[in-house]
Amino acid sequence: MLQPSLLLGFSTGLSLIVAIGAQNAFVLRQGIRKEHVLLTVLLCTISDIILIAAGVSGVGFIVERAPWILTVARVGGTIFLVCYAFFALRRAIAPSSLDSSSSKVQTSAFSVTITALMLTWLNPHVYIDTVLLLGSIGAAQGDGAFAFALGAMAASLTWFTALGFAARFLSRFFANPHSWRILDAAICVLMLIFATLLIAPVFTN
Repeated sequence: MLQPSLLLGFSTGLSLIVAIGAQNAFVLRQGIRKEHVLLTVLLCTISDIILIAAGVSGVGFIVERAPWILTVARVGGTIFLVCYAFFALRRAIAPSSLDSSSSKVQTSAFSVTITALMLTWLNPHVYIDTVLLLGSIGAAQGDGAFAFALGAMAASLTWFTALGFAARFLSRFFANPHSWRILDAAICVLMLIFATLLIAPVFTN
């Protein structure tokens, strides 16, 4: 029988990670392109595993007592998201280069690695949600903290795997360059919104 803490960790982790964000948009795009999907999924999942383990083990108090860490992450993340939005806009203007079946321009594994890591580690919400929130809930489980952490980790693995590998079923729809134009235009807008929401607390707090 599954432990209640394991189920709580899975459901809590899934509820936090499913919300649309820059990281999920990137995983979805790589999945549609069928390009370095396994690498992308592994990087996002392993990053989450590290952050969840850190949170449940009590490292979250460092972030809580050093707010400048979140400020640095906000500024760096905003700059990166604005740059990512610019490149998405440029792709939207020239959609023919994004045909998932015939494109000769392939993104390098190094570029995918850097992008995935930056979208994860420069996002202050990952420290708030994954490290602080999940960490505090996990710590409150007492002897069930380890099972809670495993559940949250399983949620990340399940979500990123499903998002990355199920996205390929949309590739037929995205064989039309105009579909890529719509997707990248939407990604551009979303990245700018995320960047605005990310940097706003720096000026309002």
